Amino acid sequence: MEMIERGLSEEQKMMRDSCRAFVDDFVTPFIRKHWQREWLMNPDERLPREILEQADKIGVRTLAVPEEFGGVQLDAATEVQTFALIAEEIARGDSGLADKLVQNWKVAVLLRKFAPRPLQEKWFPRLVGDPAFLLAHCLTEPRGASDRWLPYNVPEAAMHTRAVPDGDHWVINGRKQFISNGYDASLFVVYANTDPRLGMLQGTSSFLVPRNTKGLTVARCNETIGCRFMNNGELVFEDMRVPKDHLLVQGDALGKAGIYFRPGKIIQAAKNLGVGMAAYERTAEYVQSYVQGGRILIKHQAVALRLADMATRLCAVRSLIREASRAVDLGAPDADALCNMAKVFASEEIMKVAQHAMELHGGNGAMLDFGIEKLFRDASIFLHMDATADISRLKIVKSLFPRTAGAYAGKEE
Repeated sequence: MEMIERGLSEEQKMMRDSCRAFVDDFVTPFIRKHWQREWLMNPDERLPREILEQADKIGVRTLAVPEEFGGVQLDAATEVQTFALIAEEIARGDSGLADKLVQNWKVAVLLRKFAPRPLQEKWFPRLVGDPAFLLAHCLTEPRGASDRWLPYNVPEAAMHTRAVPDGDHWVINGRKQFISNGYDASLFVVYANTDPRLGMLQGTSSFLVPRNTKGLTVARCNETIGCRFMNNGELVFEDMRVPKDHLLVQGDALGKAGIYFRPGKIIQAAKNLGVGMAAYERTAEYVQSYVQGGRILIKHQAVALRLADMATRLCAVRSLIREASRAVDLGAPDADALCNMAKVFASEEIMKVAQHAMELHGGNGAMLDFGIEKLFRDASIFLHMDATADISRLKIVKSLFPRTAGAYAGKEE
């Protein structure tokens, strides 16, 4: 099932073809040959540097970094659509690698909008110059994650990570968990409560924090079930002093972070679609070559029907992703709702695609060295990445009915 090219620009087609060659020539052969490597308990040894170096050569590591700093800044009119296209292709090879790379894109969008010029001049060249340089976005805490976005905009729902001004610095104390690239990122965007009297939408600020900042500790690498080539981490801040000029947004940081979250939802759905495409392609090849009951598998009607169901779900997911990504690029009023719809719809539909792949491969599907169970694990993790399915649905309703849905549970009107 070839990707439909309707509406793609020549530049997008060229980038897609370049990414597809990268996946087919480098990523997929590595994953299939070194299938045990994702289970190494030393996170630093899982993904070899040469994979990131190859991604750097084709320009996909520094998407969204301004061209003046050596990055690849996409056409603003179709930037999110291109993000989706590239994210899908990379995730078709490995969703962990895709997650590792796309964090750079999403955070770069945030930095080029809010980082002071001197910080851009300092950090964008470092990002461009080092293939192993990674960015991370730190929101989730042990006692509050995607549920904060219902939204219950009251002080008691605010972040527990606190930032207090002290002379020319902010002093930050707290903890962040389940952070993509949190284990090995070189630069972090950290969100903290700067006014406990206010709700989180008015009292949360964001800060740019280098890895070597005194008081920052990378506490652990989380051993996830899937996407294991992205090292998810936990961070602890103990009297961490951040210069005042490293403040990105004061007070309304969560609202302004929409330029991170809207593309982020699209990219999550697109990575999920890439996993589904890998499952479909591997399965389509398998059922047309594996003989059982005296016939190749696809000759059995039950098998053929499952394959048709996989293809239908994938096309439906891609259609919604394209609609949502266009809405974000256009700044449409329904963009927020569509982004959450795409994210939650993709997570559930691709999980079903992966289930079909597992079952159609029979016993082979459950074998670690065969590679299908990896796709099943990778698909399962998207059910809760970037908000759980239930929270995503509540956000959809809040977007559709802002005056009546999502009111704080402590008030009755």
